[in-house]
Amino acid sequence: MRRAEMSGPEMSTGPRSAGPGWRERQLLLAIAAVLAVLVVWLRGGLQPQAPLEALARRSPELSMALADGRPTLVEFYADWCEACRSMAPSMEAIERERRGELDVVLLNVDNPRWQPELERYAVNGIPHLELFDAGGGNVGHAIGARTAGELETLTAALLGGEPLPRLAGVGAVSRLDAGPAPALTPSAGPRSHG
Repeated sequence: MRRAEMSGPEMSTGPRSAGPGWRERQLLLAIAAVLAVLVVWLRGGLQPQAPLEALARRSPELSMALADGRPTLVEFYADWCEACRSMAPSMEAIERERRGELDVVLLNVDNPRWQPELERYAVNGIPHLELFDAGGGNVGHAIGARTAGELETLTAALLGGEPLPRLAGVGAVSRLDAGPAPALTPSAGPRSHG
């Protein structure tokens, strides 16, 4: 039986009967799928990165951040830390909104590369923030989880060159050269507790 003579259920249902342009549409769809996979692969692979890891990969080197004339917010974190993960969206927002004004640097405490910094800044709990002025001077730290509002307040103080706000777990770095030591009276010796 010739093709023209076939009718009903005997008629071919293959690609030729799918209508004009069917092959072209299928080819364009296949090309689009290949391009989508290629874009995903080029942007970092098919495995999703943790938000903190992605932010850490974008952050500048600590030494460069401290020398570029901008205030710096350093977070010591770990991917397994729930409090660190809860702060990640706020940290990403600050990094995105303040890019060019403020450096955001993330250092993973599980990476032995950062051991000297862990010791230097006495990091013994996370999240731990170290705050630096535009000259690279350490002005304080914040220990524990921070809300988006608290992070914005800390950021505003750094950008404005103002003293750090009074928040639980936030402390300024004391300066040994801040002025003359107060005179001790004879009744107020180191063992007097008075």
